[in-house]
Amino acid sequence: VSVQVGLPATHSADAISDKAWTSGIVKHPVHGRVWLDLLNFAGDGQDDLEHHGGMFRAVLAYSADHYPVWQRELTLEIPLDFGRFGENLTVSGVDEETVCLGDIYAVGETRIQVSQPRQPCWKLARRNAIKDLTARVDEKGWGGWYHRVLQVGYVQAGDAYTLLERPYPQYPIKHMNDFIRKRASDAGAFRELATIEALTPEWRTYFSKQAE
Repeated sequence: VSVQVGLPATHSADAISDKAWTSGIVKHPVHGRVWLDLLNFAGDGQDDLEHHGGMFRAVLAYSADHYPVWQRELTLEIPLDFGRFGENLTVSGVDEETVCLGDIYAVGETRIQVSQPRQPCWKLARRNAIKDLTARVDEKGWGGWYHRVLQVGYVQAGDAYTLLERPYPQYPIKHMNDFIRKRASDAGAFRELATIEALTPEWRTYFSKQAE
C-alpha cells in the first residue's frame, strides 16, 4: 500500500535524549515507480551497516494491519503515517504470523525473499519520540521482516505482494522471533535453520551455536 525510502541523516536532540543521532530510519513515501537493486531502493540507505543493510537486509516490510492498533494504543493525536516503523514496504493482509522465512514474493518487476525478522533498536523510539516504543514492538513481535532481492526491477505503491514459493512453512516470522528472544527452544530446528541458505548468514551462525 506504500513504498518509502530515506538516506541517513543526523537528527537533533529530543524529549528522549539530549544527544543528536544519525540514522536512515526516517523514510518518506515514493510516488510512482522506484528502482530496487540488490542492496537498496534508489534513494534509500542505512547508517549502521554492521546491523542494518546488506544483501540479506535490502528491503524491510511492515504490516499495514498493525497501524490501526498502534494508533489506538499509542493514543496519538495525529495520524500515524506509513513508514513510521522504518519500513520500505508497507503491506496489507499479511503479518509476522503469516509470513515465513524463505517466502518468495513477486512485487512489481522484482522477486524478493524473506531472510529474517527485523529486531528494532532504540532508533525506532527516537524516530517516533516514544521512549518505550522499541520495547512494546519487541513484546508484540511486530518488528517486521527483511528480504533479500532475487530479481531487481521497479516497484510502486499499489503493486501486489504475491506469494510465489513457501519452502519453510514451519518457520513463520513470529516463531523466529520467539527463538531469537529465547521464548521458545528447539535444538532440531536450530540445526536446520543453521543450514537454510535463505537465512541471513549471521543468523545461521547464531542458530548453529544454539544447536551446539
